[in-house]
Amino acid sequence: MSLDGYIAGPNDEPGNPGGDRFMRLHEWFATPEGEFFRPSGPAGELMDEWNATGAVLAGRRLMEQVDHWKGDHHGVPIFVPSHRPPPPSVANYPLVTYVTDGIESAMAQAKAAAGDRDVLVHGAYTAQRALEAGVLDEIQIHQIPVLFGGGRRQFDVLPSRIELEIVRVIDTPEATHIRYRVRR
Repeated sequence: MSLDGYIAGPNDEPGNPGGDRFMRLHEWFATPEGEFFRPSGPAGELMDEWNATGAVLAGRRLMEQVDHWKGDHHGVPIFVPSHRPPPPSVANYPLVTYVTDGIESAMAQAKAAAGDRDVLVHGAYTAQRALEAGVLDEIQIHQIPVLFGGGRRQFDVLPSRIELEIVRVIDTPEATHIRYRVRR
């Protein structure tokens, strides 16, 4: 996220996923052409943790923008909470499951699929709903030293104040990576 809280730049729309200069937020692990790489040092260890998760929970808007990652996000099941059934193309992606009975059910299914591994949550709206429902235990923020000045915010609409506890901070020249535990 940018220092001013944006996870997408201005003009975030279907023809411009992530908005203007979106890739700036990912330069710590992606080339300007969008090819991902494993950074060296502690940032690389974060990527290893990300790829060790046992399931992914991601919002519909994100999933449609990235064409459901072609059905593969590091080989694990992907759950998409949605109020509508999936588009027909999802039939080509056996690891992708749309869950239409709420965020709690989607998270329960993702946790069951993950077994003893963590569930990786993608998408601002989905993270906000998971926080609201009390089913999100930790938040990992990759704070990028840039001010977008507009776009889509990570925590735009929360139902109430949520207290967090800092678990870990990893500072690199490209980003400050902060892990928080949700206090209940």
